[in-house]
Amino acid sequence: MSHDIPAAPGFGDALPVTASPEVLAFLARRRSASTLSLRAPAPSEGELHDLLTLAARVPDHGKLAPWRFIILRGEAKARLASRLEAAAEHRPDAPRLLAKLGKLKTPPLGVAVVARIVPGDIPAWEQQLSAGAVCTTLLYAATAMGYGANWITDWYAYDADARAALGLEKDEQVAGFVFIGTVTEAPQERVRPDVAALTSVWSG
Repeated sequence: MSHDIPAAPGFGDALPVTASPEVLAFLARRRSASTLSLRAPAPSEGELHDLLTLAARVPDHGKLAPWRFIILRGEAKARLASRLEAAAEHRPDAPRLLAKLGKLKTPPLGVAVVARIVPGDIPAWEQQLSAGAVCTTLLYAATAMGYGANWITDWYAYDADARAALGLEKDEQVAGFVFIGTVTEAPQERVRPDVAALTSVWSG
């Protein structure tokens, strides 16, 4: 695939706010792809660099970058899946845990977005929201690049053995796994929330 992504602006450059009908049209039809439908090819090294660069442009109160990326692909991803299988196979709910690993094993590329709290004046909740924004932006950017993508957590985002396998520190947690690849079947529209029912106007 060929993508024309502008160079990042320099510090202090003026960035005028302009309308973008193309972005609105994209958001109106954006749909996550099933992880089980994702196959090779995945984004190239250059495309992945661009995706992570775009994902890092999220709101970040205090400029803390309270998140980091772990790339999961190839034989290393297969080894991680094997370790998770070993951790799950003797548990009472092993069949359910093992079945859920298909979402990790099938896509050719995964990015674990790891949230970390930076001590200081910025509340932890705001830092975690920033990590969630990274997941969302990475998901959108991959889709805009023409790939299928899905943001999941599942048990291996929270499990102690899984966290150890990923090399997480005690104060880190997985905000999400964003899996990316080429779709083998088009995703179908799902039921969407009734926005009016979820909206109120504060009147004092």
